[in-house]
Amino acid sequence: MEMTGERNIAAPRQTVWEGLNDPEILRASIPGCEQIEKTGDDGFSARVAIKIGPMAARFNGKVKLENLNPPTSYTISGEGNGGAMGFAKGGADVSLEESGPGATLLRYAVKAQVGGKMAQLGARLIDSTAKQMADQFFDRFAANVAPAADPAALAGSADGTAEAPRGPGGQPAAPRPSAEPVLPEGTVPTPAPGTEIGDASTTERLGAATLLGAGLAEHAGEVPPGGRQQEPSSGAAAHPAPPARRPVPGPAPALSAFSLIPEEIFGLPTLFWGGSAVFLVILFLLFVLG
Repeated sequence: MEMTGERNIAAPRQTVWEGLNDPEILRASIPGCEQIEKTGDDGFSARVAIKIGPMAARFNGKVKLENLNPPTSYTISGEGNGGAMGFAKGGADVSLEESGPGATLLRYAVKAQVGGKMAQLGARLIDSTAKQMADQFFDRFAANVAPAADPAALAGSADGTAEAPRGPGGQPAAPRPSAEPVLPEGTVPTPAPGTEIGDASTTERLGAATLLGAGLAEHAGEVPPGGRQQEPSSGAAAHPAPPARRPVPGPAPALSAFSLIPEEIFGLPTLFWGGSAVFLVILFLLFVLG
């Protein structure tokens, strides 16, 4: 298996070199690294748990640094044993080059060999897993060695806060308006003069906002919400027409018991039925009691 690549790291070359030789930074950067110790000026021992496809195992390995040329380049060589899963051994050439102020270009070329059950998974799966682990390593490594904050961004103020942005002429740029303007304490917004709301009286503004204000406007003799009084024309009378009065309902009629008697029963007047009842009573008195 062979793999090459490069990464631009936002840190000085000396910082990157020291990070590549720091066990704590390496342990935090290597995916699945459980333990790493420095065995000398040019060696490390490590235990890494990895998973390739359906297989997972822990590798115990040793790494040796050769061809040291600080802080420019070195060669890594090592081997690891994963028990029943197999073994891996190989090396990598690493070089560091300054790519700008506070930036370093890291190039690497890896050659490795695997054996055992791990070799039976296929070269394509092993290559894709190795590339994924390399990407994770450099992402974590760049985050660990990059400075926490840019000192130049905090150099503009004495208290350590960031300097305000400046315009083209070097003057401080005008602050961007916020969604809701912030007014000083104790002040309220006032409508601009010359507008319909700005020329209205306080009672008219209150009347346009609440029903309570509408009642206050009518009581004060001003115009309630809905508009202003029209100016009188040249030929019309200046006195406004008196307001129309509402009709006052008259007293309700008194309720009588006779109003509950229906006017007709079975299509005949109620008077007919009353007279028939009286006539039957008279016949009863003549023939029975007489």
